[in-house]
Amino acid sequence: MTNALDQHAKAYQGDNIYDFDNHILLKWYPKRIVEFSKGATSLLELGLGHGITANEFGPHFTRHVAIDASPEVIAAFRKNFPHSNVNIVESYFEYFETDERFDVIVFGFVLEHVDDPVLILKHFRQFLAPGGRVFVTVPNAEVLNRRLGHLAGMLPDMTLLSDHDRLLGHQRYYTVRTLEQDLTAAGYTMQRLEGIYLKPLATHQMLMHNFSENIIEAFCRVAIDYPELSCGLLAEVSLFES
Repeated sequence: MTNALDQHAKAYQGDNIYDFDNHILLKWYPKRIVEFSKGATSLLELGLGHGITANEFGPHFTRHVAIDASPEVIAAFRKNFPHSNVNIVESYFEYFETDERFDVIVFGFVLEHVDDPVLILKHFRQFLAPGGRVFVTVPNAEVLNRRLGHLAGMLPDMTLLSDHDRLLGHQRYYTVRTLEQDLTAAGYTMQRLEGIYLKPLATHQMLMHNFSENIIEAFCRVAIDYPELSCGLLAEVSLFES
C-alpha cells in the first residue's frame, strides 16, 4: 500500500528535542489505561507512532491489534520491537473492518492527525464489546507553557500549529471543550478526564535540569487533577444509550 503518511515517518525516528516529552507522555498513559481496564483481555489500538505505547500495552492483553496505514512506521516498529506480540493491520482507520469485538479501544494521539475525527470515532463504535471501555488521548492546546506564551504575547493563538506539529502530520490541537464537542457529536459521553504530564518549563529547560525519574513521575501524577494545564488529555468515554 502506498500512501502520503510515510512522509511523516521521519518525525517518529527519535532524533529531535521533543522526543523527551513524547517519551514521558507515551510511557505514562498506557499505565493509566491498564489500571482502569482490569480484567480486559483484548485491545484495539489506533496508530503505532513511536511504537512506545504498543510495546507498553503488549504484556497486559492476550489479544492486541494495532492499526496503522504507514508501511514505514510499521517497518520501524517491527525493527525496534521484534519481540512484540501485537498483531499489526495495515489500513487507514476509515477502512478498517473486522468481525472481532474488543474489550478496550484506544485512540492514542490520533484524532489530531485525521481529516474527520468524528467520522473515525463513529466508525469504531461497532468494534467495542459489550461492557467495553474506550479511551482517547489528544494534545492540549491550553497546556501551561502555551498559556504562558500566549499571556507573554509570544503566541497569539494557542491552537496555532508549529512546524514540528506539521512534520508530525498534526491537523489540529484540542481543548477540553473541543474534545468534548467531538466526542458528543460521535455519540460518546465523557466518563473520566485527566491530564497527562504537567510540564512546568520549556523542553530545552527541562533537559537542562536533568530531572530525576521520581520528579518526572511527580509531573505526571500532579497532571491527573489538572487536565486543562497538562500536555495531553486522557478521556475515558462510553457510548450513548440508544
